[in-house]
Amino acid sequence: MDIDFNFNKIIDRHNTGSLKYDCCKQRGRPEGIIPMWIADMDFKTHPRIIEALRSVAEHGIYGYSEPQLEYFPAMKNWFSRRFNFHITEESHFQTPGIVFALAHAIKAFTKENDAIIIQQPVYYPFIEIINKNNRKLINSPLIFDGERYRMRFEDFEQKIIDNKVVMFMLCSPHNPVGRVWHPDELKRIGDICLKHGVIVVADEIHADFVYSNSKHHVFSTVDPKFADISMICTSRGKSFNQAGLQVSDIFVTNSDMRARICDQIEMSGYSQRNTFGLVGAKVAYECGEEWLDALLIYLESNRDFVATYLKTNLPEIKVTRCEGTFLAWLDFRSLKLSQDELNKKIVSKANLWLDCGRIFGDEGIGFQRLNFACSRAVLENSLSLLTRIKS
Repeated sequence: MDIDFNFNKIIDRHNTGSLKYDCCKQRGRPEGIIPMWIADMDFKTHPRIIEALRSVAEHGIYGYSEPQLEYFPAMKNWFSRRFNFHITEESHFQTPGIVFALAHAIKAFTKENDAIIIQQPVYYPFIEIINKNNRKLINSPLIFDGERYRMRFEDFEQKIIDNKVVMFMLCSPHNPVGRVWHPDELKRIGDICLKHGVIVVADEIHADFVYSNSKHHVFSTVDPKFADISMICTSRGKSFNQAGLQVSDIFVTNSDMRARICDQIEMSGYSQRNTFGLVGAKVAYECGEEWLDALLIYLESNRDFVATYLKTNLPEIKVTRCEGTFLAWLDFRSLKLSQDELNKKIVSKANLWLDCGRIFGDEGIGFQRLNFACSRAVLENSLSLLTRIKS
C-alpha cells in the first residue's frame, strides 16, 4: 500500500461528531467559527491504521478485547528505537486515556488535602483533577524570558518543603508552552523529588512531537533511580490522530506503586480496552514510523510559518519558541487588552476559536494557544484573519 503523505489535503470534519468542529454552540461559540483550539489534528491517520480498522468493522463483532500477542513487542521496539526507553511487560498497563490515568494516580498515591505540585501555565486538566479530587494545588510557575520558559528549581523545592508535597505532575513535552525539557533540567527536578519522597507522574503524550535540535527524554530514563518514583503516561492516540479510540500505555516500574494504581483503576470498574483502539495502537507501533516522520517535517514547517507570518504581519504578537507539540503559544500582552477583551476580539473580529491562556492558570493571562496541526492553507487563512484584531 502506498502511504499518503499529502498533509496539505483539506478534509471536511463537519457533521462527524467532532468536538473541534461540531460543538460550537454547546461551547458558547458562534456557528461558522474557525476552530484552531483543541489538540487534535486535521490529518487522516496512517492508511494502514484505516485499513486495519476497516477490517475490524467489517468483521461485525465488537466484543471484549485484549491486546494481541504482537502488541507488546511492537510497542517495546518503538520505545527502544525512538526514546532509548526499555520497557518490561510487568511495568505496563493500559487506560482509556492519560487524563483518566492522572486522575487515578491522584487517588492511588495521595489522600484528600495532600499537596500536589504543578508548573503553570500547564495543561488545564491538571488543575481540574487536582481540585475535583480535593487535593491541595501547589504551583511553582515557570519563568518566561520573552522567548522560552524555564523551571524555577529553588522555588520548586521550597514549595515542596513548605507544603509537604506528595506528588509532582510533570508535563513533558510541555503543553502549552512547547518546551522539550533538557535532561539536565529533568535530572535536577527529579533529584529534588527523590530527595523529598515526591512521586512523579509524567504526562508524555506529546513525546512524538519534537522538532530539530531537540530530543525527548522519558523522565524515568534520565537517572535509573527515577524509575522507582515515577509513572510514565504515553499514547499513540495523539501521534496518529486517533485520540477518540481511547487507549493509552502507562509504565510503572515500582511494584508497590503499580499495585496501588492498578487497584485504583479496578475500583473504577474499568477492565477491557476499546477494540478499535487496541488495533489502531498496534498498527501505529508496528509500521507508523515513516508516516510520523513525514508528519513531523510538515508540522515543523507549519511551526516556522506561524513565527514568520506573525513577525512580518502582526509583530505585536510574539510566539514562544516551540520545541515540541503542535501548539503555538501566542503572547498578546503588548496589545494591552484584558483577557475578556482579547477573547471577544479574536471571536468577533477574526472569527477564530483559540484556547484562552487563562485556562492554563493565571500565568497564561494575555496568551492564546493555537493548534497548527492542519493544512497550510487553513493555517495561512487563520493567521490572516487574526490580523483583523488590530482594527
